[in-house]
Amino acid sequence: MAQVVHVQIHGQQYAIRSDLDPQYIGELAAFLDERMRLASQELGTVDPLKVSVVAAMNVVDDLFRARADATGAEGRVLARTIEIERLVDAVLTDARQRVANS
Repeated sequence: MAQVVHVQIHGQQYAIRSDLDPQYIGELAAFLDERMRLASQELGTVDPLKVSVVAAMNVVDDLFRARADATGAEGRVLARTIEIERLVDAVLTDARQRVANS
């Protein structure tokens, strides 16, 4: 059931309607508020549109980097799994040959 959560981001009050946990929405808003504060400092301006765009670009950069890291980790896990499977197959083949030769 959607509820309204009031948050403040970059000096503006927003009413967010969502099914998400209100505390989580507050954490998201606090994160974005901090990113906008940093973007404002970086730009040396208080223009809300410019600050919002730079903050959004920084957040999207974080997202893309996290996805790339996850994909890299997934690839490493897959490669390791294939190697383990190859080793297990080799041990089983060897064990079968020993049983057959006994």
